[in-house]
Amino acid sequence: MTVDPQHPDPEVIARAAGILRAGGLVAFPTETVYGLGADGLNPLALARLFEAKGRPATDPVILHIADLEALPQLAREVPPSAWTLARRFWPGPLTLVLPKQAIVPDLVTAGLPTVAIRMPAHPVALALIRAAGTPIAAPSANRFGHTSPTTAQHVLEDLGGRIELILDAGPTPIGVESTVIDLTRPIPTILRPGGLPREALEAAVGPVAVFDRSVAGPAPAPGLLPKHYAPRAEMVVLIGPGEWLRSRLRELALRYLQESYRVGVLIAEEDRPAVEDLPVEIAALGSEKDLEGIARRLYPAMRELDGRGLDLILARDFGTQGLGLAIRDRLIRAAGGRVIKEDEPL
Repeated sequence: MTVDPQHPDPEVIARAAGILRAGGLVAFPTETVYGLGADGLNPLALARLFEAKGRPATDPVILHIADLEALPQLAREVPPSAWTLARRFWPGPLTLVLPKQAIVPDLVTAGLPTVAIRMPAHPVALALIRAAGTPIAAPSANRFGHTSPTTAQHVLEDLGGRIELILDAGPTPIGVESTVIDLTRPIPTILRPGGLPREALEAAVGPVAVFDRSVAGPAPAPGLLPKHYAPRAEMVVLIGPGEWLRSRLRELALRYLQESYRVGVLIAEEDRPAVEDLPVEIAALGSEKDLEGIARRLYPAMRELDGRGLDLILARDFGTQGLGLAIRDRLIRAAGGRVIKEDEPL
């Protein structure tokens, strides 16, 4: 059902909320990506959500709320740093990991003692949560491990026939998932970089660490598996300075083309001259200086290339400043860790 992104029809929202209260599944837009919603306190609805996505029960999901008052109802302890971040950045692309209350089902947390909570900054999402009268568990509305959806059409491609309703409010404005920060550690730690940059968090609460993805054990937050957000084609990510990137991109493309690979490139506009004379599929994300635009275009471009029947996608990195950290995280996970850095052999 189409819904106005700024002023959603109350009747449409009421219908979607009724589906959620009855244990059904509704895909809806947030400012980051489309989420697949279920009643976050209903274990049967949660089981349906995991089944529809093909998501393992070992991967926790985020609970979405619409009011600050809901935070202590779901989190057993809310330290001052959590209130500081919530008041400054909610509604927004920030998820807080805190000790969970007993009311939170184990399926939400993958059996862990912590729960991930956020308040999305999208009028449709907020209206739906309020109308449902319950926290909404909402991972990305796609098949597990696949590229995240930023339009209702993406949701339909992945989950058509598996869920009751999709609310279509057009493309999502940010395009990558929320930043997940764990506030149960001695130093606040980013578990998943996302739509809120590290620099903004540090300006609010001081030093912030970044989770070491090589640490063994259960994932403390969603989106931390070694391969995630992935297209069907294999991916390789190049990390290095601009001129090296363009030279190595062309070298690799030529090498794989000679081996009869169908090759796509995920690049900035500045990289186009290095490959535009080659028989490769090009998806340009915009200027390398516009990280917000690159983040917004990232998943649609990955899906676009994936729809062209490629064997390989060569992608370039965009650094670690601002949204660059989240973009790098998504690219590396989409590639399953296949990375080539400057001065490393092919």
